[in-house]
Amino acid sequence: MSSMTITTDNFETEVLKSTQPVLLDFWAPWCGPCKMIGPVIDQIADEYAGQIKVGKINVDDNNALAVQHGISSIPALFVYKGGEVAVQKIGAASKHDIEALFKNLI
Repeated sequence: MSSMTITTDNFETEVLKSTQPVLLDFWAPWCGPCKMIGPVIDQIADEYAGQIKVGKINVDDNNALAVQHGISSIPALFVYKGGEVAVQKIGAASKHDIEALFKNLI
């Protein structure tokens, strides 16, 4: 299982109503740092399958979600738990730092 694509159509079901914590990666195809952490996000999705959901939101395709989250810089990582934002981090991060965002929530 790799990360899932999150859009305005499935945001409520996959994120807000999720029984598991959800790690969201706001990214864009033209963003260098986003490309850098993309494989790490997919690796985390595989390693933590069943414990946490991992989704990617393309800000170009889902501008409403980006605006709703106040995204002004990408990559931006948000962790949702119980339908609310628990943690957020702006900018590229190491795998260890990304895991630290959600490890205490699973």
